[in-house]
Amino acid sequence: MSQLEQIKYYRSFQAGQTVIWSGDRMEFVGSVVSGIATLTQTMEDGRRQMVGLLLPSDFVGRPGRPVAAFDVTATTDLVMCCFRKKPFEDLMTSTPHIAQRLLEMTLDELDAAREWMLLLGRKTAREKIASLISIIARREASLHMKRAKDMLSVDLPLTREEMADYLGLTLETVSRQISALKKDGVISLEGNRHVSIPDIDRLLEEAGDDSDGGMLV
Repeated sequence: MSQLEQIKYYRSFQAGQTVIWSGDRMEFVGSVVSGIATLTQTMEDGRRQMVGLLLPSDFVGRPGRPVAAFDVTATTDLVMCCFRKKPFEDLMTSTPHIAQRLLEMTLDELDAAREWMLLLGRKTAREKIASLISIIARREASLHMKRAKDMLSVDLPLTREEMADYLGLTLETVSRQISALKKDGVISLEGNRHVSIPDIDRLLEEAGDDSDGGMLV
């Protein structure tokens, strides 16, 4: 821990600010302390696709990889705990526990990527919206040590336009499905972003998941 303290520093980004561009040289790795960022990839013809969300505790950057693979953009005001890349890589070599923890985080990201493949490829529009809300709510509950059975409230980090882009839906479909979930009592809304979830199990059912986050069979 003392060695990590010596090479860490904090960086703050305003909402909408780019953290790193795809192809840029990565001089740091780090984790999100507060706020939300998006991972975006741009195709050769200029089309952009949001491919992931970075939530608090998620790791940014890859030891051993010299350049960034995706654009990383702050969706909300963002604070990151960063580590200078070369000293961090040296510390991984000399401290197996750090390398093991990074491997665990990488496998978690792989699981999340597979979940999103399922979400984008097989789920209905209603299930996609419910899934996105439940993922954000469960992460929020975990970070703040809340029980999932309690009433959960969360501020959605994405606009409806961004949700549509991320989920492969139209803006009209996103708005319609959010309104339907509200009408059916699955969620309640204050403004456009603040969502309250009276029963997380019901939301998970709407997402096609069970109470542990796995798919219902």
